[in-house]
Amino acid sequence: MSTSSCSDFPYLHGFSPTEQARLMKQARLAETTVFHDIDYSGARRLLEVGSGVGAQTEILLRRFPDVHVSCVDLNEAQLAAARANLGAMPWLKDRYELHSADATNLPFEPRSFDAAFLCWVLEHVPSPTRVLNEVRRVLAPGSPVYITEVMNSSFLLDPYSPNVWRYWMAFNDFQYESGGDPFIGAKLGNMLLAGGFRDVTTQVKTFYFDNREPARRKTMIAFWEELLLSAADQLLAAGRVTQDVVDGMRREMHQVQNDPNAVFFYAFIQARATVY
Repeated sequence: MSTSSCSDFPYLHGFSPTEQARLMKQARLAETTVFHDIDYSGARRLLEVGSGVGAQTEILLRRFPDVHVSCVDLNEAQLAAARANLGAMPWLKDRYELHSADATNLPFEPRSFDAAFLCWVLEHVPSPTRVLNEVRRVLAPGSPVYITEVMNSSFLLDPYSPNVWRYWMAFNDFQYESGGDPFIGAKLGNMLLAGGFRDVTTQVKTFYFDNREPARRKTMIAFWEELLLSAADQLLAAGRVTQDVVDGMRREMHQVQNDPNAVFFYAFIQARATVY
């Protein structure tokens, strides 16, 4: 995701073609868990904030065939990728729009939508409460909003991998000090209540893999290495990690990936609320 309230706000993962491909992979890997409890069956006009490369947009359109999705993102590279990705699926034609816009100043009239979707977005924006205020402004009464967000303190990898841990702490520190929030998931309930939303509920969702699902465990650990490496250039340039730590992290991730008794655990938060 790349939406922010200012064009120079640092997006930790970058906008390279490699990163854009990672976002597509991430959406597919997480789809079953993220969308398990999402229900837009009564919606027709859905707002997706921070639509990025269109990875979640495709899932929304596939799962909810009656919705039209208005996508908002601030980064032109991501929008171009979304245009290409979604344009390669002619069966989605006329069911979505792509808008270059600031999430804190949405270019829509009040009550323009009857549902909203935000996924891995608020962790990257400097003013999440302003984003939520804008979302509430453009939703009609009774509209549901689903927000899925990170809780990065939950990450656990076993066997213990010290370079992975050092890198992960630097990853989170850099994001936090840059104005993002890698722990925002746990705050969603309070933020939605303060923002005037009603019927606020939250769920803790997990990626938890051990010997019961060795193939999925291996796939997730390999993907997680890609996620970590997506920030390596920025972390190195900022002096937050050394090349030795990056190399050690990669070595440990490979070791854990091939460990017959490895454990991968990560929890995130999904909130649902209604506008009145």
